[in-house]
Amino acid sequence: MVNITKRFHNIVANNKVHFDLREGEIHALLGENGAGKTTLMNILYGLYRPDEGEIYIRGKKVNIRSPKDAIRLGIGMVHQHFLFVEDQTVAENLALSCSRSPINPLRDLEEGLRDIERYGIKVDLGSYIWQLSLGEQQKVEIAKILLSGADIIILDEPTSVLTPKEVSELFECLKKMKSDGKGIIFITHKLNEVFSIADRVTVMRNGNVVATLPIERTTKEELAKMMIGREISFEYQRSEAVKGDFMLEVQGLYVIGDRGKESVKGVSFSVRGGEIFGIGGVSGNGQSELVESIIGLRKVKKGRIVVMGRDVTNKSPREISELGVAYIPEDRMRFGIVQNMSIAENAVLKRYHKEPFSSRRVLRYERIVEFAEGLMEEFGIVAPSVHIPTKNLSGGNVQRLVAGRELSGNPRLIVASNPTHGLDISATEYIRNLLVAHRDNGSAILLVSTDLEELLELSDRVAIMFEGRFSGIFKPGEVSSEELGLMMSGGMSLEVGQKG
Repeated sequence: MVNITKRFHNIVANNKVHFDLREGEIHALLGENGAGKTTLMNILYGLYRPDEGEIYIRGKKVNIRSPKDAIRLGIGMVHQHFLFVEDQTVAENLALSCSRSPINPLRDLEEGLRDIERYGIKVDLGSYIWQLSLGEQQKVEIAKILLSGADIIILDEPTSVLTPKEVSELFECLKKMKSDGKGIIFITHKLNEVFSIADRVTVMRNGNVVATLPIERTTKEELAKMMIGREISFEYQRSEAVKGDFMLEVQGLYVIGDRGKESVKGVSFSVRGGEIFGIGGVSGNGQSELVESIIGLRKVKKGRIVVMGRDVTNKSPREISELGVAYIPEDRMRFGIVQNMSIAENAVLKRYHKEPFSSRRVLRYERIVEFAEGLMEEFGIVAPSVHIPTKNLSGGNVQRLVAGRELSGNPRLIVASNPTHGLDISATEYIRNLLVAHRDNGSAILLVSTDLEELLELSDRVAIMFEGRFSGIFKPGEVSSEELGLMMSGGMSLEVGQKG
C-alpha cells in the first residue's frame, strides 16, 4: 500500500500511509482507536476507496472496488465487529460467502471444515448466530476466511475473547499459515501478543505511520509511547479493599440460555461495597446469561438476586437501575448505544424521563446537550459535536460514552462485562482506572472478563466459570496459571467459601 490517503469530510483518517506485507510473515499493526488502522485495512479489503494512493498485490497494481474484488485477490478479513446475518445458521452464513457448490453447499462446507480442523477451528453448522457467544462467533469468522482460501489474512483483535490456551492454539494456527507462505496482518492492543507472534510491527498515530520495524528492535514501553505519545503505566496501584455492606447477593441461581438449556447452574456469590469481584472463563460458559439475569434482561428459573438488601429477582431493568446499578455491556455497539441517535441522546438514555432532562413529559433538549458536553469533557470523548450519530465514533469513544453515562450518577453497584474489549491501551488504562477509583470510593463492582490479566490485576476476588458453575473463588496470587487453565477447562475445582 503506497501513499494511501483517506479523508472523511475535514478529517484525515490516513495520511500518505505506506504499508507492506511479505509472504510468510506476521505483521502486527498497532495504534489507538481512531489512529487509522481499521480504515487502512478497510481500504485493503475494499470497504472504502482511497482518495489517493496505490495498492500492489504480488507486485501487480490492483483496483479493489469491493470486498468481492479483495476476496478474488486472496484477501480475507475478520472484523472487530462481526459481519453476520444473525437470524441465520452458521452453515447459511458460511454458505453465503464460502460455498462453491450451488447444488450441495452444506456438503461443500463440511469438507472444507474438515480440512481446517487441523488449525483447531471447529464450529457447529446447525446453530443460529444469535445463539452463539462472541468467542464462538469469532471462530465462525476465522473459519469463513480460511474456507475462502485467503492467503492475505487481516485479523482485527482476534484474541479478545479467547482463553490463554485458545490464544496459544490460535498462535500455532497462525504459525502454520505463515509456514505455508500466507501473509498475516495482526491488529491488536495487547503488546505482549506482538512479541509472542509478530515478525514486524507498524505503529500508527493520528492517521500517520510512526514507525515500521522488526520486533526484535523494540520494546513494549517504546511501542506504547509511539502509540499515544506519552508514557503508559502498566500497573494499577490500589489500596487494600475496605469492604462495606453487601451490595449484591446471588443465591442458588439457575438461568435458561437462548438454546433452551440451563446456562447458569446453582451459582452463589456476593459482592461488597469497596470490592471488585471478577468472573473469568472461556466465553460461552454462562457469564453472559448470569450478567443479564442480574440486571433484569433475562428471567431467572430458580434462585434469588438481592441488590442492596432488596430482592430484585425477575424485576425490570429500570427497577434495578434505579436502585443505583450501572451496566457496561460486553457488546457496546449493539447493547450500549442506539447507533443512529446522537451522542447527546445516548448520554441520557437511562434518565431522559427525569429532571432536569424532561418536564411534564417534554424533553428539555438544551439541558440534554449541556449534560452531554460535560460528559464529553469529563470522560475524554473525542467528537466534533454532541449532535453527531454515535455510529460515527471509534470503539474507544463509544466505550467512554457508555462508561460516562453509567458512572456519572455515582452508582453503588457497577456490572461491567468485558469493559475494555477491543480498546487500545490508552482507553483500556482509562476504563480500568475508573473502575478502581469507584471501588476505592466504596462502590461494589462485578467485573466479568475473558482477559485473565485484567481480572487478576483489578479484582480482589476471582471466580472461574465453567459450564454454568463456579470452579472456585480465590484471591489473585492463590492459584497458579496452570491451575487457572485447569479451572477454565473443567479439570479442577476449588472448595472455597462463597461469601466475601
